[in-house]
Amino acid sequence: MNRTLEWTVRVELSQDGGTTRAEAVLDTGTAKLTGQGIARCSPQDPDVPTIGDEVAASRAMHDVAGQLMSVADRAIG
Repeated sequence: MNRTLEWTVRVELSQDGGTTRAEAVLDTGTAKLTGQGIARCSPQDPDVPTIGDEVAASRAMHDVAGQLMSVADRAIG
């Protein structure tokens, strides 16, 4: 069986003070999974917004990955 699928992931980031929030949405065409991620800048850390973006986004995508694995586990079992 040959198949080709395209899934998309949209990541939205917002910053407020030293907190970065990310929302990742995986769209499979038949379902959507949404994950959340947060990163906080410690007062003694340098203010480098891209680091917060990367940490929050990776946490949001990790959340989506866990949800996707749960969906697959339920389908198997």
